[in-house]
Amino acid sequence: MSGTKTMGTLTVGALVLITAYTVGLGSSGWLWFAWIVLGLVTLGMVATRDG
Repeated sequence: MSGTKTMGTLTVGALVLITAYTVGLGSSGWLWFAWIVLGLVTLGMVATRDG
């Protein structure tokens, strides 16, 4: 469960950083793609955890 919480925190932190990057320097499709992959992995961990 702690790994899932860590992944969730990392995903939210990455979203904040990518949003700040987009506002400051312009959008990067690869950054958003990487964040979506990270989010899907996190969702997969949440969906498969016990309890």
